[in-house]
Amino acid sequence: MSYDSYDEMPGGEANPLRGLSLDELRRRTSAKWRAYPPDVLPLWVAEMDVMPAAPVARALTEAVALGDTGYATGTAYAEALDAFARKRWGWDGVAVERTATVADVMRGSVEMLKLVTGPGDAVVVNPPVYPAFFGFLEHEDRRVVEAPLGPDGRLGAAALEAAFQQATAGGRRAAYLLCNPHNPTGTVHTRAELAAVAELAGAYGIRVVADEIHAPLVLPGAEYVPYLSVPGAEDAFALLSASKAWNLAGLKAAVAVAGPAAADDLARLPGIAGHGPSHLGVIAHTAALRDGAEWLDAVLAGLDENRRLLGELLERHLPGVRYLRPEGTYLAWLDCRALGLGDDPAAVFLERGRVALSGGLPFRTGGAGHVRLNFATSPELLTEGVRRMAAALP
Repeated sequence: MSYDSYDEMPGGEANPLRGLSLDELRRRTSAKWRAYPPDVLPLWVAEMDVMPAAPVARALTEAVALGDTGYATGTAYAEALDAFARKRWGWDGVAVERTATVADVMRGSVEMLKLVTGPGDAVVVNPPVYPAFFGFLEHEDRRVVEAPLGPDGRLGAAALEAAFQQATAGGRRAAYLLCNPHNPTGTVHTRAELAAVAELAGAYGIRVVADEIHAPLVLPGAEYVPYLSVPGAEDAFALLSASKAWNLAGLKAAVAVAGPAAADDLARLPGIAGHGPSHLGVIAHTAALRDGAEWLDAVLAGLDENRRLLGELLERHLPGVRYLRPEGTYLAWLDCRALGLGDDPAAVFLERGRVALSGGLPFRTGGAGHVRLNFATSPELLTEGVRRMAAALP
């Protein structure tokens, strides 16, 4: 499938997830397609099986044709995010003067946490959660305090308060690294839940950093609420990016946004912290936010179809798997404990079924016996993936 052929498709009608064959996908050299042998079907890492949105492809092609491959600068990315947020979410909180362009959401989150905590201070997280949270925090000498999600995959006020009490014991500074929407469960936190978070954080003096990389990937039936938009979140930070929604992980760039009461903290961000965004990444992300809404809508429609299809496939082939229908992201968190495959069912699915999923153990508490499945692929490959999982059962 070429960029030209994508341009020729009827606007708003094509499903980008149906545009590539398995043979075409296997020509890719990214992690998703090269981490496992060719006989393994990869449904693990957060890459989508799509061609880039045409506006993104054009912007990159034009930049390369001009030799515009130097260092990133300026505020175009933040301006595009501001316009997108106003139109898409009715949110005017991306004040360009309170933003910084950073290498990516994870690195940017760490930089925000370093502004408000020091070595040995605690950071609260909600497991099961993106494994990089633990690795980055521990590398920066922060103590991880867990406030596990409930069995329904949602935030619990009691668990949060207990974690906040533990994190601030002895009068130490502490922070909360919030994942909104949540990876791996696909939970989209409600306005009421986030307001409760802000109230608790204010009561305990906890500074909140919200990883909102999946914000554009909220599916029908749910609403993304920017954490910075709720009362009491004025001293928080949010990290946003076009990376996940437009499949731009190889073109690194993200925007850190400070709430009004966190502006002075953001002003202390060392200049070196901005020496990571790719210039081509900024160009690509800016084009996606400015001109890629129609493509995104087509992706969201395809993901909604796949979310429903996955439920039907699991009911038919793996009825023992508990599937909490994700409200956002393109990730499905599957409880496989009833299958009798042990703490790491992903290893069994890989060995016996030749399908690669993300194992649940690195997501920490609540991860044993679970797998994370990426359903941002064609319906045919999703069907084949579940078939392979079923074939792996004893």
